[in-house]
Amino acid sequence: MVHMSVLSAKMSILEGRRDRGREPDQWPSLGKTNPARTPHYYQRLPIWACLFIIISMLTGNCQALATEKPGSGPIRYQFRQIRMGVPWQIEFYADSDKLALDAQKAAFARVKELDLILSDYDPDSELNQLCSQAVAGQTVSISEDLFKVLQASQEISRNSDGAFDVTVGHLTDLWRRAYRKRSLPAAEDLQTALEKTNFRLYELNESDQTVTFLKDDLQIDLGGIAKGYAADEAMSVLKKYGITSALVDASGDIVVSNAPPEKEAWIIAIAPLRKSENDPDVYLKLTNCSVATSGDASRYVEIDGVRYSHIVNPETGLGLTTPSSVTIIAKTGITADALASAVSVMGPKTGFCVLKKEKAEGYVVLGGKEEPEVSRTNGFEAFVDQ
Repeated sequence: MVHMSVLSAKMSILEGRRDRGREPDQWPSLGKTNPARTPHYYQRLPIWACLFIIISMLTGNCQALATEKPGSGPIRYQFRQIRMGVPWQIEFYADSDKLALDAQKAAFARVKELDLILSDYDPDSELNQLCSQAVAGQTVSISEDLFKVLQASQEISRNSDGAFDVTVGHLTDLWRRAYRKRSLPAAEDLQTALEKTNFRLYELNESDQTVTFLKDDLQIDLGGIAKGYAADEAMSVLKKYGITSALVDASGDIVVSNAPPEKEAWIIAIAPLRKSENDPDVYLKLTNCSVATSGDASRYVEIDGVRYSHIVNPETGLGLTTPSSVTIIAKTGITADALASAVSVMGPKTGFCVLKKEKAEGYVVLGGKEEPEVSRTNGFEAFVDQ
């Protein structure tokens, strides 16, 4: 989608310049416009879309500093960077360029800090260093951030009866190879990975902030929860700078605070399940909450005529075979992110029972038939912009 679904629809950065002599992740990306009702499309980006944005950055078309004479009242600022391997957008209202630049710099710095802790790609991340010590009986002290994410993961794992499980790291590795080779993982490899997949195979001790492994060679993958937590933390940084009306979009994991000036809410569009469709399914009006979508419109592989999603069922070890788009509205980004993955695995009937426990709302679209099957929780309608 050329409009870059995770970024603002019908919104482009104002013409500007690329600062010479800076690394790409240091380029400022400042756009200022007067307040307007603009919907934000979101869904997790396929690789080609990420590449498109990276190329745009390198040619000076995306990460740029723009100037515009401010009108009356607060000015809308937009900043875009690649963080945690995906495009991020931070948008907020402020009264001065200095405040805006300082706030966005601190927010993105916090995201970068968390990536060094939570990444399963970086061999030097705290998470991977922890997993390298995964020996039965071993107790390891960890940082406050990693502990918080693992603690939230276990809570949602318990409530979803394991439909969300961060110990799927070995399964994730198998399916990454399956995507590249276009062939199913070997049955014996799947079985070995499944034996090491169970959220009950590690214990947390809050009093001394430690993890104790109950089995050798556990591999933790926080891909289904880390961006939600990082988005929460980025918003917390903005609030410390006095920014009260903001939106943080971590490629589909979105956190919003107060509504834009003179508006009732942030308007966010849910992208359609089918990649070929351009119009959004639903527009949401949100304030002081989070929304996340987990879907496989682009992220799947077809093997021997069967379509396998990038979302893996921790119980079977297989990618889901029914096309789906799951949108969750929750109080925090970390909760919405993890629940979107959990409900994708459970389906709406069981999943909505979990959402009720978590005081969250959901909207599920299942494909695979001539007409998509749509389900929503009872409270979801209150967030729909009619």
